[in-house]
Amino acid sequence: MRKKIIVGNWKMNKGPSEALAFIKGIAVAFDSKNVDVVLCVPFLSVHNALEGIKGTSINIGVQNMHFEEAGAYTGETSTAMLKDYGIKYVIVGHSERRAMFGESDEIVNKKVKRAIASDIIPIVCVGESLEQREQGITTDLVRLQIKIALSGISAEDAAKVVIAYEPIWAIGTGVTATADQAEQVCAAIRQVVSEIYDKKTADVLRIQYGGSVTADNAHKLFNMPNIDGGLVGGASLKAEFAKVIHYDK
Repeated sequence: MRKKIIVGNWKMNKGPSEALAFIKGIAVAFDSKNVDVVLCVPFLSVHNALEGIKGTSINIGVQNMHFEEAGAYTGETSTAMLKDYGIKYVIVGHSERRAMFGESDEIVNKKVKRAIASDIIPIVCVGESLEQREQGITTDLVRLQIKIALSGISAEDAAKVVIAYEPIWAIGTGVTATADQAEQVCAAIRQVVSEIYDKKTADVLRIQYGGSVTADNAHKLFNMPNIDGGLVGGASLKAEFAKVIHYDK
């Protein structure tokens, strides 16, 4: 049985003082033994966020990293720096970074490899635009993204990865893929992982849905057979996130 993982992606919200106040005020409600809870916060808020979660099972992650260990990469952050803080999760290949910062599938693959080599769990984002869905190429596109993201990665390491299916047309729009739509793509992701490796690897790999996840739709989404939790944006910035975490109550 795969343990659910629910990740809050704060994006460029909540600086250090706001992050600390928010987490301290709500940490007890966010804590859960039934699911893995991760808050991916801005880099400058990491220290205070780590202070805020003390005494809970909540993990702090980040939203990006560089694929090199060190060097002349102005403005970037290495996995060595993340490990120094005790960070265990990093979002890789979010559609906003792909679109705004030109991150290709090949760069995503480099980041996945670096994260795994550094014993940090990559949360790998894949998904299609509305135009691509209307063209009927969602499954083909997502399969390709998965194949490139996991290229050169062993089955043992691939099993540690978290895949987040985030249809671009549902991110921050208030429009959510139906549970059936999300399940169909997540099942396709599990199938391609089975083809690349084997059924055992596919069965243990965790696949999330992301895209306007709220307390109102979390229960139906997360109870689908191939959806193992969610990558949550706006709702993770509010007390409502506790209801997403405790979706089964």
